[in-house]
Amino acid sequence: MSIIPGQYRRNKVKKKNRSPKVNNLSAAAVHEKGMALVIVILILAFLQVVGLVLLTVTSTGPRVAGNIRRQQQAYNAAEAGFDVTWATIEESFANGSWARFGGYYLTEITGIDDPLSNNYFRKLTDLELLDLIDPDGDGVANVGFILYYREPYIQQGGSFDLRYTYTAFLIDDEAGGGTPDPADALLVCIGISGTGSNIITSRLEIELAIQLPGT
Repeated sequence: MSIIPGQYRRNKVKKKNRSPKVNNLSAAAVHEKGMALVIVILILAFLQVVGLVLLTVTSTGPRVAGNIRRQQQAYNAAEAGFDVTWATIEESFANGSWARFGGYYLTEITGIDDPLSNNYFRKLTDLELLDLIDPDGDGVANVGFILYYREPYIQQGGSFDLRYTYTAFLIDDEAGGGTPDPADALLVCIGISGTGSNIITSRLEIELAIQLPGT
């Protein structure tokens, strides 16, 4: 019996590779579905991170702006302290009540003007200086010669705003060494913004010297 090639081709069974199915889905479809889920998860995670960053920036911005504003207010208080103190010192020399700076330095705090001391004013923060001047915290200076301590300067409705004050005192800049010279001094002004423990400070240091006739 002969085999006709045409019939052989028609009767030949062709085998095809078939992908296994899972829940009526091919493996390729399951893989694509899994990849899509991973991409969605990554996008959601990215959006969550972006949202957290935006929340942080939004909440931090006003707080930073508030701190900058209060720092500027403390600096303004220090400048106001300098202006008032300078006017007071000029008047004291003009009316003859002062002839030199000697005798008006802050000296009662041991080592306040000695660079080798732990109490040297430039080694201390503004708050530490204020605590040394008023150790019992009653708002009144308990030490040496202080020109002004926690002095308010802004009036509101007929009374002073106690949130903005300044402290001013003189330091003998030759106390730690050098030839004593009562004709000069270092004026320290500390501006304060805030009340209680919630305060911000700013410090100014200005060298003062008596101008002698002919100089």
